[in-house]
Amino acid sequence: MKPHRDRLFFTLLFFASLPLVLLVVLPLAKMLTQPGWTELWESIRDPQVLGALARSMGTSLGAALICILFGTPLAYLLARKSFPGKRAVEGIVDLPIMIPHPVIGIAVLSLAGRHHPLGRALQEIGVQVMGTYTGIVTVLVFVGLPFYVNTVKAGFEAVPTRLEKASRSLGAGMAATFLRVTLPLTWTQIVLGTIMCTARAISEFGAVVIVAYHPMTAPVLIYERFTAYGLRYSQSVCFWLIAVSFLLFVSMRLVSRVRTVET
Repeated sequence: MKPHRDRLFFTLLFFASLPLVLLVVLPLAKMLTQPGWTELWESIRDPQVLGALARSMGTSLGAALICILFGTPLAYLLARKSFPGKRAVEGIVDLPIMIPHPVIGIAVLSLAGRHHPLGRALQEIGVQVMGTYTGIVTVLVFVGLPFYVNTVKAGFEAVPTRLEKASRSLGAGMAATFLRVTLPLTWTQIVLGTIMCTARAISEFGAVVIVAYHPMTAPVLIYERFTAYGLRYSQSVCFWLIAVSFLLFVSMRLVSRVRTVET
């Protein structure tokens, strides 16, 4: 009798979960099958589409690189060190997830504007934020940082401290231990964090459209074509952006599988 009740319970869970799964699958399936091959071929040959896709990928990878350079030390600090205000720093890292992204764009422009000392200093040395790649990358770092730092932090926490202590007992310094022991053991989490940061950045619209409507990234181009020409003319661009996102998703799953095999 008990196996029958178990099957009934899991069947109910399946049907209760099905609407959410369909909510994700059906719109994406429609989007991937709606454009014809002719429309897709014409769109991928369009210099504006190619430029927007390349711009999205380039700025997202640039944002991911900045997160690697500055987020990796922050993730290790949060994973290994207790200090006053640590909870506040962890909250600050998570804050971009909660803030509406148009607000992020406006906040960055306010900080970089001529009425702020930092903005005036940037303009004096020739750094422009509004309508530039610099502005796009800045807001993409803002939205992608939590995904990188939290992922890599979890990786550092999974490395046993006894391995670091053993390295130190053999005469290695903290820097050498970090570079030769901790980082190699965390490489899968670093790659996962990089992919997650890139994927989040490549899909960003709200903050980017405030900072730089031009030059257009792919999400901004989709919005522009939808508002100017309608649904049909935006679908082919959506297809290629979904394709790029899907490749990042597959890469993330493959790295996760490698990590599972290693552990």
